[in-house]
Amino acid sequence: MEFVWSGVTFIGQTIEAVLGYVEHHHWVFAFLAGGYVFYLHDRSVHARFDAIDKRIDEIRKRLAIEY
Repeated sequence: MEFVWSGVTFIGQTIEAVLGYVEHHHWVFAFLAGGYVFYLHDRSVHARFDAIDKRIDEIRKRLAIEY
């Protein structure tokens, strides 16, 4: 039983240490979250440009057939 209790206290101390680190270094996680938002925005912008490129290619193909 003492072994189980020492495991529980170890897990509790680990969680406390992680939360203490986050409390004092919250800017690191804010920087990571901001970078992730920028990454998602960048992906959506590239997806829009890819869709526009596909439409332009299709229009060019249609125009080439008409000539």
